[in-house]
Amino acid sequence: MNPQKPKIPVIQSINEVHRTLGLPGPVHPLITLFDTRDDRINLSRLPVSYVTTLYKISYIEKLGGKFRYGQGYYDFDEGSMVFTAPNQIAGSTSIYKGNEGYSLIFHQDFLNGYPLAAKIKQYGFFSYSSNEALHLSEQERATVASIFRIIGEELNSRIDDFSQEVVIAQIELLLSYAKRFYKRQFLTRQAATSDLLQQFEAAISSYFETNGPVNNGLLTVQYLAGRLNYTPNYLSDMLRSLTGLNAQQHIHEQLIERSKQLLSTTTFNVSEIAYQLGFEHPQSFSRLFKSKTDLSPAQFRLSIN
Repeated sequence: MNPQKPKIPVIQSINEVHRTLGLPGPVHPLITLFDTRDDRINLSRLPVSYVTTLYKISYIEKLGGKFRYGQGYYDFDEGSMVFTAPNQIAGSTSIYKGNEGYSLIFHQDFLNGYPLAAKIKQYGFFSYSSNEALHLSEQERATVASIFRIIGEELNSRIDDFSQEVVIAQIELLLSYAKRFYKRQFLTRQAATSDLLQQFEAAISSYFETNGPVNNGLLTVQYLAGRLNYTPNYLSDMLRSLTGLNAQQHIHEQLIERSKQLLSTTTFNVSEIAYQLGFEHPQSFSRLFKSKTDLSPAQFRLSIN
């Protein structure tokens, strides 16, 4: 009998985070902020790997070791940010010495009753991986640090009827800045992004040329992201910054162009063309085609004849 792999521990509450770190209970049961310069805080006491049901936003000014992020360890440059959503793998630092920065951890329930509760799921960078961290300029670091300080002051002062509203407003402001700074990061890495576009288009062409649709079905963003060693969200955001289209829209564009070619140059019927493009059901192909061209595949074929 093969020995079972040990289960990854799950941290489900702010209280549990504090207990694990050997800290007194949190001021608020649904949110906490760690200033890693506090001598009481030793993040290496966390499990090497764990899953949390909490959101975590970390800003690392200085890291005296390696930080567990996703499936591996990551050496942060000075002034980096990472964003972890519930049910992702996280972990401790392998060494804890001389760390500087902040970690904001909060439960989804803290956002209940506020628009951010739904909006937070739209921030794709919560699904980025370690090689896709946000690297801040000196001015951006100052902006981010100031927001964390405001949140810390609010949480450590007298909690009143306005505290939650103020903190949530600061979290939303922090996320808005992160979105802006990621956009800047994409633009300042224009050469790498342009190279990515070429690799992306080559991967699409390779999939069709090697009979991928017939063997494996419809081309997906997940497949292309895996080929290019990016997460799906980061790949889409980089492509959008360069072309205005996300990865799924690029795939749709390719599907339409290839279907037009087949409709124009072959006698395959619509079902056969749908099969060659990887669609399980011809109706799905026809709906996509009409949504992009305002014509059904049959109408398009008639229009070119």
